Amino acid sequence: MPEATLVPDHPARRLWAALEILHDVTYFAEGVRPAGLALGLRGFWMTYFAFRAAPLGPVPAGPVVAAFAGFQPAMVAKALPDAWSRTTPQACLEARATVSAAALRDAGADPDACDRAASILGPVAAAADPTGRPLFAANAAVAPPGDALGNLWQLATTLREHRGDGHIAAMVSRGITGLEAHLLQAAAGRFPQAVIRQVRGWSEDEWAAAADALRARGLLSRDGTASPDEAAGPAGGPLRLTPGGRAVLDAIEAHTDERAWTGGLAALGEQGVEEVLALLRPSARAVAASGMLPEINPTGLPRPS
Repeated sequence: MPEATLVPDHPARRLWAALEILHDVTYFAEGVRPAGLALGLRGFWMTYFAFRAAPLGPVPAGPVVAAFAGFQPAMVAKALPDAWSRTTPQACLEARATVSAAALRDAGADPDACDRAASILGPVAAAADPTGRPLFAANAAVAPPGDALGNLWQLATTLREHRGDGHIAAMVSRGITGLEAHLLQAAAGRFPQAVIRQVRGWSEDEWAAAADALRARGLLSRDGTASPDEAAGPAGGPLRLTPGGRAVLDAIEAHTDERAWTGGLAALGEQGVEEVLALLRPSARAVAASGMLPEINPTGLPRPS
């Protein structure tokens, strides 16, 4: 496969980093689990799957396994469709918007700046290409909340899922499964093997088998000493990217940036991206400084300084 060069400062990637920080409060804010329990949901993971899948309607586990990518199917099946016997997608939409806006407010996000950013991002999200992007399309159809922070959070989520849908398409085009993507990212040092394996529900045997498959394709290596591209874990031993593995991973990331851009964000232009970033950086920094986001973020987002 031809080697692709990852562009760290691609405007789509820089915008994602800011939007992801604001979006991620829906997973890590203190109020998320209580909001789910108040609806009758059982704990964090049922809340996570119900809240994030709510724009799709009362779907069973299968479509969520496909759309989220990377979760062990049995883990999803523990939450869905049981969640819909306890509450409704609409109630989850309302709860997640309320708790996310409250988390941004409590962290010190600037409502006026977020409102101005939303006025710029709104037309972009409305015009973005939905082809092959189910989570984006479903979120784009969600009625915007009535408050500035809630509206910004929903737009950040919509555009985040647009990028995520494109990322999965890029993985598939390179013959990489959701589980295999976790191993490649772990080998690249994005997060420890043990953390991502456990939070995505994979057994040690499943993890080790996927590592063996990637080694057979020449994307991971068994040998070599520890390096920045290596991550140790209980399943399968150390992981090290081969040059071919690095090329595949870089190609996926570069393709994700480009499709996010050509699929919608190009309407902003680089100047528009800078304008939105200038508006949102203080709020993103406030969220980061609040300590709400974990030291190791399973979304792969680098912890901001």
